[in-house]
Amino acid sequence: MHRVQHANGVITFTFTALADLPVAAHVSTRHGGVSPDPWRSLNFSILRGDARDHVLENRRRLATALGLHAADFVHCRQVHGTGIAKVDWENAGAVMDGSDGLITDAVGLPLSLLFADCAPLLIYDPVHHALGVMHAGWRGTVNGAAPALLWAMQAAYDSDPAQVQVGIGPSIGPQSYEVGAEVVALATARLPDPAALFTYPNGAGRNPHFDLWQANVQLLVQAGVPVAQIEISGIDTAQHTADFFSHRAERGRCGLFSMVAWLEAIER
Repeated sequence: MHRVQHANGVITFTFTALADLPVAAHVSTRHGGVSPDPWRSLNFSILRGDARDHVLENRRRLATALGLHAADFVHCRQVHGTGIAKVDWENAGAVMDGSDGLITDAVGLPLSLLFADCAPLLIYDPVHHALGVMHAGWRGTVNGAAPALLWAMQAAYDSDPAQVQVGIGPSIGPQSYEVGAEVVALATARLPDPAALFTYPNGAGRNPHFDLWQANVQLLVQAGVPVAQIEISGIDTAQHTADFFSHRAERGRCGLFSMVAWLEAIER
């Protein structure tokens, strides 16, 4: 990913693989906002104790940095599931209930999701100029959030998995993500090669660490996406709390960062 310093102090990261494509996606950091500790400073969660006015100002600052209008952002009321909403300009400013993913072919419509360790997923279809974004924690991942997003784009836009470009943004990495028996059981039952996703840095018999990134890669490859067309940020939020919020590393006393993505106009 590429780090971007905006004029108003906001810092975001963009996917390298999207640089020459007519789509934009920015993952925010905790820099450039107005929230005090422990939400310092560009927090987008109203539900974690921060003042609503701070969050609204942070939304405005991010939108300004990106050349967008905060009132146009389409959000999800995220539930750690696999639900996906198809949206267009009539949904601008809406919060889509019960969804963790959004798809659109509406040029310029900003899609916004929130994170603090879960994986931001993005799928861009350059043939049909369509976009999908997804919030994928461990539960959404093992339940098939990534292929669900891909299938929704196939159904809506006839997207071909062999032609899409995928980005997996900053999230908790395998170095930090110690998990319990429930994760092991569900991953073992539902993922293509679960043994490749668990390591035991603390020794045999101790809780394993889970590779959320590769779990999503496995599912996308199984669904037909070439591995060469999947960009993994490699940024472990739990190891980079100076830049990103991490629910695990900060014991829940933190804000949420955002991924905002939209389709750009294609020059004819």
